[in-house]
Amino acid sequence: MPSSQPIGVFDSGYGGLTVLKSIVEKLPGYDFIYLGDNARAPYGNRSFETVYQYTREAVHWFFSRGCPLVILACNTSSAKALRTIQQQDLVESGTANRVLGVIRPTTEVAGLLSKTGHVGILATTGTVNSESYVLEINKFFPAVRVFQQACPLWVPLIENNEHLDAGADYFVQKYVDELLEQSSEIDTVILACTHYPLLMGKLKKYFPSTIKLIAQGDIVAQSLVKYLEHHPEIETRCSKQHQLSFYTTDDNRDFDRHGGYFYGDGVKSERVFL
Repeated sequence: MPSSQPIGVFDSGYGGLTVLKSIVEKLPGYDFIYLGDNARAPYGNRSFETVYQYTREAVHWFFSRGCPLVILACNTSSAKALRTIQQQDLVESGTANRVLGVIRPTTEVAGLLSKTGHVGILATTGTVNSESYVLEINKFFPAVRVFQQACPLWVPLIENNEHLDAGADYFVQKYVDELLEQSSEIDTVILACTHYPLLMGKLKKYFPSTIKLIAQGDIVAQSLVKYLEHHPEIETRCSKQHQLSFYTTDDNRDFDRHGGYFYGDGVKSERVFL
């Protein structure tokens, strides 16, 4: 058994760093490794088959690094690949390792946050088309109505560090207005992409103050705490040496520079090939 058995956190790029940050705050004693598949990002507009292939390769990479548990901190991977990995790949391999996503923890609480029963979803095109949020929320809260809005230009704006510029306001307001046009009763909006918390300042500018904006990081982190409490067979395998490592499939200097926007100072990564 490897001396280091970190919890793996995966994303197609940088966005999952916002989830990792919340997880590390909740579980500071554990070891973590983060992988951003920047060389093949973005995943949002790719087919189910392609996202599954890329995500599966990443999961195998994490397992090869000794990870007993992998968190898909990518909504597109969670929507398009997680179920097949859980129900097919893990079963066929007979591994005791586990893979979790970010959609279920979010949808388990979505209905509890809304008083009107009208919940909005802001997400990538791929996540919207998968209808994962609609299906999962209706599974837990059948009476809740879900309204989705794809925001295809937000991730490019954020990853090019143009999201704080005045020019980004047009595209922020455009998608906000298109979501609100679907229902005047929306009182809760889920930011169903891990990049979107970086737009929180602008989103608050264009959403009425009566609407709650929900980022996923804290929800996923708290869900992971509970998961480890209820699954000692996984928790006891996770190493706890306060170690944190970052990896990217693209230029590591570029990753370190952009990663600081999402995670904070001190991101030093290594390039790997899947």
